[in-house]
Amino acid sequence: MARLGTWTWAGGRSRLLPVVLLFCAVLIDLVTPRTVSAAALYAAAPLAAAPLLSLRGTILTGVSAFVLDWAMFRYFGYRESAVALSELFMVATVTAVAALLNRLLYHRKKRFESVRDIAAAVQRAVLPTPPERIGPLRFAARYEAAQTDARIGGDLYAVVDTPFGVRCVVGDVRGKGMGAVRAVSVGIGTFREAALQEPSLTGLVRRLERAVTLEARQSGGPAELEGFVTGVLAEFPRRGNEVRLLNRGHPPPLLLVGDTVRYVEPARPGLPLGLAALGDVPDGVDTVPFPEGASLLLYTDGLTEARDASGAFYDPVAECAGRRHPGPDALVDAVLAGHHRHTGGRRTDDTALLAVTHASGADRIPDT
Repeated sequence: MARLGTWTWAGGRSRLLPVVLLFCAVLIDLVTPRTVSAAALYAAAPLAAAPLLSLRGTILTGVSAFVLDWAMFRYFGYRESAVALSELFMVATVTAVAALLNRLLYHRKKRFESVRDIAAAVQRAVLPTPPERIGPLRFAARYEAAQTDARIGGDLYAVVDTPFGVRCVVGDVRGKGMGAVRAVSVGIGTFREAALQEPSLTGLVRRLERAVTLEARQSGGPAELEGFVTGVLAEFPRRGNEVRLLNRGHPPPLLLVGDTVRYVEPARPGLPLGLAALGDVPDGVDTVPFPEGASLLLYTDGLTEARDASGAFYDPVAECAGRRHPGPDALVDAVLAGHHRHTGGRRTDDTALLAVTHASGADRIPDT
């Protein structure tokens, strides 16, 4: 983590690199014998400026390098020598090349920003930000894709306010790439529709099972059983301080009540969605007390399967034990911060978090 902080510090000051190179070039020319030349540093300065500064900054750096190099030749009495002219011509040529590179990098950056904006729009369409609150429930979600600069991967979450209560899902699609993104869109679309229609969680999960199985068959994969989704459904009834959970092969949620934290293991473990062909296992719904002030953290295995340099897994229970979080945003931020410290900032799998807090009477926002 200290190494990552060092690179972050250096990256924030990288625009000073051309100035540092010019300063070092002049210093070397002044303190070394006349036969020693800092030509490489004068040429390196505009090249370093090309990816770090604007076109004007790159040209200004090149002109500065040319003038300083010329001043050093005059200072040592070389003036119109062939060596001086050759070196000055080299600096001018490198400056022209640096200006060209600056323009190429600028247009590539613009294309990348355009692609990133499109990816962000896709993420908002496929994984919209959950509402901040529904009645006494407050929500917060975070998503980190394993691929650097990616905005979406194979994990999913959704929150829907239904006639049967507030329903949530967090899931993890097997595989990566566009196939996983397509499966995510199918899963979330099915959940949003079925959550409004199915009166029970078991009926809802059967709808999801059919959708995942159909997607696996139509995906063109080598084997039907290669496509599956682990997931956990949560339902918060409109009356009563409880939550109903249905787990299909997914990591157990964390329940935080006061200073205590525990995993909510399913009483009847279920197979992941899409693997019904392996056996007809009845779904079991677990009902857990969810009093005011309690929080429920749903997550994907990218959180708990993350390792540190020694190979130890990250333990969110140890991170949260003995600590109180004022709301779901504080909870997910604290868990992710601990996750980043544990891994040193490395990402090997997608990670999705969805936190739900039952606001206490003092914190509850009245319905409008």
